[in-house]
Amino acid sequence: MAEITAALVKELREKTGAGMMDCKRALAETAGDLEGAVDWLRKKGLSAAAKKAGRVAAEGLVGVATRGKQGAVLEVNAETDFVARNETFQHFVRTATELALTTGDDLERLRSAAFPGTGRSVGDELTHMIATVGENMALRRVRRLEVKNGAVLGYVHNPLAPGLGKIGVLVALESTGDGEKLAALGKPLAMHVAAARPDYLDIASVDPAALEREREVLREQSRASGKPEAIIEKMVEGRLRKFYEEVVLLEQIYVVDGESRVSKVIDAAAKELGTPVKVAGFARFALGEGIAKEQGDFAADVAAAVKPR
Repeated sequence: MAEITAALVKELREKTGAGMMDCKRALAETAGDLEGAVDWLRKKGLSAAAKKAGRVAAEGLVGVATRGKQGAVLEVNAETDFVARNETFQHFVRTATELALTTGDDLERLRSAAFPGTGRSVGDELTHMIATVGENMALRRVRRLEVKNGAVLGYVHNPLAPGLGKIGVLVALESTGDGEKLAALGKPLAMHVAAARPDYLDIASVDPAALEREREVLREQSRASGKPEAIIEKMVEGRLRKFYEEVVLLEQIYVVDGESRVSKVIDAAAKELGTPVKVAGFARFALGEGIAKEQGDFAADVAAAVKPR
């Protein structure tokens, strides 16, 4: 019997796309014979996952889990919305999101974590699902927030199931104030983040490169006025206020009342609680954002489907 080394397992994974634990099992079942292990995986339907890996997966689910002072949001992609309604897929996303409360922002650490009740890792369980369901799937991104004092609140817009949907939000509030009152502030604030889509928490955290690009655009627009450069720079700084209101959470107009700035809403809550309240961070995941989706030709697809073989 050939020794089942890490290199042999790696080679089998590369040949088949199957999960690590499945590869180990295949090699054990075939006494370390690589080609025999390939056939074993094919017979079990597990090597099929490799064939699906190149297909675009822009559907799926965003999961949100919170536990007092910590919360996690995770995006898991699949090829079709149909899979998102599959209870097995939903169970996977929900469980993996809860595991992220412990594994944190490191996607590889989450991928390597043990998936309860299977004897497989999270990554290998996903590979197993790919082979079983017949679609490409991917753990895309994860974010975990935690505060020393206070609470992390979550929100899922139009949830497909508890804690699962297409838009998931976390808001971390740092405060020693009453937990129920913090939740009463954090929930609608998370809804605001879902609707207003801020990119940054405060002005200080705005990406310098993005800020300079905006300044340059505003300079060119202002030069059309024919005013001196010194005046133009003042015009630019004045117009940056609108930019901040669009992309900075604390500078945005609160969607709940349509008139207060978010920073003022936080200040008012702090006065009511009798203790400081700070937004320590937020995260917003929208399913599939930034993924280039394949644009199919419907007529061509129908023609191909009815063409005699």
